Amino acid sequence: MRVIVIGSGIGGASCAYHLARRGVETVVVDARESGAATSAGAGIICPWTSRRAGEAELSVAGSAGAYYPTLIGELADDGEPDTSFEIVGGLVVSDDGTALTEVAERLSRRAQRWPELGEVNVLGPAEARALFPPLAADLGAVHVSGAGRVDGRALRAALLRAAERHGTRGLSGRAELVTSDGKVRGVVVAGERVDADAVVVSAGAWSPAVLAALGVDVPVEPQRGQISHFELPGTDTSAWPVVLPPTGHYLLAFPGSRVVAGATRETGSGFDDRVTAEGQREVLDHALRVAPGLATATLAETRVGFRPATPDGLPVIGALDGHPEVVLSTGFGPSGLTVAPYAGRLAAQVVLGEQPETALDAVSPERFTRR
Repeated sequence: MRVIVIGSGIGGASCAYHLARRGVETVVVDARESGAATSAGAGIICPWTSRRAGEAELSVAGSAGAYYPTLIGELADDGEPDTSFEIVGGLVVSDDGTALTEVAERLSRRAQRWPELGEVNVLGPAEARALFPPLAADLGAVHVSGAGRVDGRALRAALLRAAERHGTRGLSGRAELVTSDGKVRGVVVAGERVDADAVVVSAGAWSPAVLAALGVDVPVEPQRGQISHFELPGTDTSAWPVVLPPTGHYLLAFPGSRVVAGATRETGSGFDDRVTAEGQREVLDHALRVAPGLATATLAETRVGFRPATPDGLPVIGALDGHPEVVLSTGFGPSGLTVAPYAGRLAAQVVLGEQPETALDAVSPERFTRR
């Protein structure tokens, strides 16, 4: 069996890895588009703290977060121990003590369903600042011990290297679907035709362009995210927890005296990959309101990525209605680094004709394509 995976972001890389690990001949096509979400994103792996997620979203994202340690273990077994993933804990911060108590109660209930969330404790402002020193002096926190962080670039690279060890082949260029007798038979990339038994479309915000040849309209649109990186020379940030304010913006730290703040959610941006004055101001305003101690940090860079966003906020995972040989794994929105690795596993199960371990009814492409 040969499978072509269109898209080498973290979702496509994960799908290719899971297929190749099962002995499937796999080809990954990378269009090298500017603004790929994986390259820009900074990953907080703690979906269980979401304030707005409905049951369908929480079910997929919660399972995805719980799957991370398993994936990291598999990659280590395949010779990739340096994935950047690390459990560092998380702080849900607020200056409202009543709100923090309610958060703690909600998360304690969720921890019964997802023990990976870890221990839940309410911290005073001094205790919170001891863990993340730049925090504002009036912010208390709910600490969850199971929150993790990941560098999307590092994890993607590890997945692709491991997939290659299992025989995966890579092609560069934009893939065009090849159809015959009403069925997708493969792709053409830079003039080379590659036949396949199945095609996985995991091209992020560019997925609709790939599917256009089939006359299929899956409403995945680019949502620009601007994410800023700060440097604090001489400061050991390696053990700092991730920070989750009520606004939906976030802070997290990496080894190397680096703190990341994000992110804008600019629906309707198209593929405009500029860092804008308004976007930069938004990121800085939110970051310094929560962590004024970052005011003297060096602004090292601001990255721009295009999240593949859907109208209902849910990902798109599953076989395409009318084309069972085409499987979608896209539409992850702002949860890409959490959900996409697990979605790649689920998509691989669909390709192989297996029952996915998590029900895909709520995230199936059919919710958009069925007439």
